[in-house]
Formats: sequence, C-alpha cells, structure tokens
Amino acid sequence: MITRLIEKLRLRLWQRDEYESLALRAYAARHWQLEVGLYSYGCFDRWRFPARTRIGRYCSFAKSVRILDANHPMDSLTTHPFLYEAKFGVIPADRIDPAWLEISDDVWIGHNAIITPGCKAIGRGAIIGAGAVVTTDVPPYAIMTGLPARHRRDRFDAATIAAIEASRWWEGDKASLKALVATRPEAAFHPGPTTLGPQL
Repeated sequence: MITRLIEKLRLRLWQRDEYESLALRAYAARHWQLEVGLYSYGCFDRWRFPARTRIGRYCSFAKSVRILDANHPMDSLTTHPFLYEAKFGVIPADRIDPAWLEISDDVWIGHNAIITPGCKAIGRGAIIGAGAVVTTDVPPYAIMTGLPARHRRDRFDAATIAAIEASRWWEGDKASLKALVATRPEAAFHPGPTTLGPQL
C-alpha cells in the first residue's frame, strides 16, 4: 500500500514536467514498455497507451486518445479473456503477443482518436484528426480523418517534406527550436525549400 502511494506521488511529480522529465520516461519504459521521446506529451497513461508503444520526439496527444494493441480472437470458442490471458488460469500462456506500435516524431493525434491494432506505424509529421479511427499504417506527413480514417491530404508538398526531412529539426532541443524562431521565424512558421535551406 505504501509502495503504491509513493509510486503515485512520484508519477504525479514527474508529470508536472512531462515534456522533459527523463525520470518519467525511464519509469514508463521500465514498468510499462512505453518508450517516449523528449518533448512528447499526453501519452504517459498505461491504460490508454499499452505496452510495446514507441513514441518519437515532439509528439502531441489529446488526453482522450486511445490505442488498442490487440483484438479479441474471433476464431476461438469465445472472445472472453479467459481464452487468451493466462492470468485467469484457464490457459497456460498468453495467446496474444502484439507487435510494437511505432509513432514517429512530430505526430499530433486529436481528441477521441482511436488507433486500432491494424495500425503499427504512424509516420513522422502525421496528423490524426479528432474522432478518427485509424485501422491502417499512417504515411509520414499525412492528415488522416474520419471513421475509418482516410488519408485526406499531406501537410506539405513533396519539396517541403524533403526539406523538412533534410533539416532533421526534431533531433534538436528546445533551445535550438527557440533560436530558430528568433533568428529565422519563416523557417519555423512557414517551412519550405527556400525558408529551411541547407542548414537550420
């Protein structure tokens, strides 16, 4: 009881700085198999973000996003957990072994979006709209909306995407982003092949 209380207090303290807390990230990786890159937020919840989820840097998640890691087996006698989770004592070993979900850098997932087990990769820079139900992998820089989610368009044209990828801005820290805004605001707020240039 005391250990659980201490754990809750630690988590609450670390979550005050969920953007940068290395202790929170280490805890989530060790205890929940949830790997989260720096500056990503809204995802430190083991009930909404299951084990075997890997999240890149600078990602934004609404507090109502839900990730489903596996479906109930439909070809068994019953879809009840007794036949796929060993903890209930009916079967000797778990029968569901979900693959890792890879969410790349700079992904934004809106309110009430659901990521289903059919999706195992969300590309860098993608946006998933509020209420979307994602059933397949998401390409980089795609904007996905709807039920089921469909690729509506890309955030940028191909040349701008190439320039953003070449910049590798997501590898920098908050200070480097602040410096970019101060010295080259056009690159931060209107990225393109001419505004980004060869060096950030």
